[in-house]
Amino acid sequence: MHKKGLVLVLFTAIISGCSIFINSFGVAGFDSSVFTFSKNLVVAAMLAALLLLFGKWEEVKRLSRRQWMKLALIGFVGGSIPFLLFFRGLQMTTGTTSAFLHKTLFIYASVFALLFLKEKLSKGFIAGACLLLAGNYLMLGPSFDLSPGYLLIIGATVLWAAENAYARHTLSEMSGTIVAFGRMAFGSLFIFLFLLLAGKAPQLALMSPQQWEWIGVTSVFLLLYVYTFYNGLAAVKVSTATSILTLGAPITTLLDFAFLGKPVTPDTALGMLLIGAGVASIFLYAWAAGSVVGAAGEKKQDLV
Repeated sequence: MHKKGLVLVLFTAIISGCSIFINSFGVAGFDSSVFTFSKNLVVAAMLAALLLLFGKWEEVKRLSRRQWMKLALIGFVGGSIPFLLFFRGLQMTTGTTSAFLHKTLFIYASVFALLFLKEKLSKGFIAGACLLLAGNYLMLGPSFDLSPGYLLIIGATVLWAAENAYARHTLSEMSGTIVAFGRMAFGSLFIFLFLLLAGKAPQLALMSPQQWEWIGVTSVFLLLYVYTFYNGLAAVKVSTATSILTLGAPITTLLDFAFLGKPVTPDTALGMLLIGAGVASIFLYAWAAGSVVGAAGEKKQDLV
């Protein structure tokens, strides 16, 4: 089971790298909160369709009030507030430093998993994590200060890390697809409330056909991301899963180089190699040693 989870999370990292590249074109001309809400809503509808298609909607209807509250919390902590903080922070900061701060998510997630899920951090993981941190620093070349924008980025990153740990706890009683559906559906609801309060809701009716096309394209990538990640996370340690996701950054950089001709400096190339080595070491160690995080007898979850 854990090997299937590792493969799914590896696919998530690849999808993430491609998605960031595509989103850089799609988000142009959008208000970021409107763009995020639209994608989340479309993906929630797609996940609902998948649950219906595979006959899993009865499982959704049997969810208890307590389980619905867990999904609402995941949507609030992971699917709404951090997006608003992150995109606002991006408007106030430089992209490279913000990207580096976001790539430290695996550190916060590992701490949350250690404290609340009792995950053990092996020497192999710690060595790989050091390679990831050094690689991201070289590749992105951040500069640090404590401006409000960077604090918003850090806040968003910590919230996503907390959501990943809490989602892993929730996955012991629900399938990955249901957790993904809850995150996107409740996340959409909370962001829509923000749009109403901010007076941005009317922008939804003013989007052009071209903008809706971009919503469609980017939503497919987001659907693949949440589907593979949450189903993979059901069988993989939070620390392992979030570390593997850092592979997305080198993939985006390679796509920028291949299709946009953006230069790759020696520091960037070395950083990419270190990230690749870090992800490979963590992935292979987990593959060999096993990364199942559930207690003995934990319910096994289907992919849908």
